[in-house]
Amino acid sequence: MSEIRIGAHVEQDDPLAEAAARQAPLVQFFLGDPQGYKGPEVRYPGGAEKLRADAEAAGVDLYVHAPYIVNVATTNNRIRIPSRKLLQQHVDAATEIGAKGLIVHGGHVNKADDPDKGFDNWRKAIEATDLTLPLLIENTAGGDNAMTRYLDRIGRVWDAISAAEGFEQVGFCLDTCHAHAGGNDLSTVVEKVRAITGRIDLVHANDSRDDFDSGADRHASFGAGRIDPDLLAAVVRDAAAPVVCETPGPAESHVADFEWLRARL
Repeated sequence: MSEIRIGAHVEQDDPLAEAAARQAPLVQFFLGDPQGYKGPEVRYPGGAEKLRADAEAAGVDLYVHAPYIVNVATTNNRIRIPSRKLLQQHVDAATEIGAKGLIVHGGHVNKADDPDKGFDNWRKAIEATDLTLPLLIENTAGGDNAMTRYLDRIGRVWDAISAAEGFEQVGFCLDTCHAHAGGNDLSTVVEKVRAITGRIDLVHANDSRDDFDSGADRHASFGAGRIDPDLLAAVVRDAAAPVVCETPGPAESHVADFEWLRARL
């Protein structure tokens, strides 16, 4: 399993320096404010073209996480319409820097809404977005009417978007903390997700500060949370996809997490 590439979520100002500090072959970061509707920005000195060229020269793969507020599933026009716009802006910016993928949360509809509307809104979003790089939809931890907390809901999203133009550019990002807190059995989640989506393109490897099926999205360093270490490592091993550790702490904490994980692979 030494061939599994492991990196971390890092600050966006100089992601290549962050990668070097961790000796990581890949990094994930935001482009701009993760909690705001203002469009993406590339803070790397020299801009997008320089970041792309320097990353290629360094052999570092870049992944971009879309803002948390993006919710293309919602029935609320005041959120869904700007979410689609923001998603397209981040697709364009991530493509410009040569990113391997753009990760986006599955979103949700209001508690009283028919979830079918959310699934269809996902279809419409895929059709409305010019996907010039892989869009990796991520499972989420909580919410009564979330689109990607439970496996059956993920299946409904995939059923809806599979008929959309551009679907070939849609992949899946499996988050271990979200799966655990969302009430999905980690011993079978890789097999079941693959049965639904046909693919796992990226793993967000995180321990969880909370119990199984808590619905709480609180990441922890490996071994410091409530996920069985063997189960967590098995997800990474079975998924056999690039790994982003979204665990807390600076570079040295991430290096310790990499070592913890590699020792169990």
